[in-house]
Amino acid sequence: MATANDLVLEGTDLVKEFVQGATTLTVLNGANIAVRRAERVAIVGASGSGKTTLLQVLGGLDLPSAGSVRIAGAAISELGDAARGELRNRAVGFIYQFHHLLPEFTALENVAMPLLVRRMKPRSAREAAAALLRRVGLAERFEHRPAQLSGGERQRAAVARALVTRPQLVLADEPTGNLDGANAAQVFELMLELNRELGTSLVIVTHDERLAARMERILTLSDGRLVGPEGAGG
Repeated sequence: MATANDLVLEGTDLVKEFVQGATTLTVLNGANIAVRRAERVAIVGASGSGKTTLLQVLGGLDLPSAGSVRIAGAAISELGDAARGELRNRAVGFIYQFHHLLPEFTALENVAMPLLVRRMKPRSAREAAAALLRRVGLAERFEHRPAQLSGGERQRAAVARALVTRPQLVLADEPTGNLDGANAAQVFELMLELNRELGTSLVIVTHDERLAARMERILTLSDGRLVGPEGAGG
């Protein structure tokens, strides 16, 4: 049984409702999840089951209607907007299906951005970004803007950006869903390698059964709840 000190992410009795006119749509209905340090967890479920909503709530991009989320021991809903943003920058990395790189900036500038946000000196931020871009095989692409990179290169840059702060937790939403088989395999192997190397916890939403099978646990989001090891009934 994990102790509180082992837990990087803890979502308890999570409810998320959206009001549309006279209708209330309940997407999460008592979901529970606990993720330990360096653990790899896959979240699967039918399209429209609320997996992306769950990831946004777990990462503090959206607040639950009820229940609580704790990241690195801090309760997200008890923080103001500025403190919540600081926690996300310090402890969480996000990887999306579409890379979300800023088109006007180079690969190096995109990857350095999270470090500049936390007011690291520009030279140090660029050095850290360059080291990780080399690590993901983009040593020759520092000055290329996203439009000049291939799909696989853009996603590798997005992985580097998510991990440049050495976060305790990475949340990935279909991170290989927009790539062909060879690029998808390469990006996923890279994520697993960096997970092992940096000790970062990894929570991935995916439709890819082969990818999910490589994780340590698989949780299924069904009827607003997570079902699976340590998620059964919750």
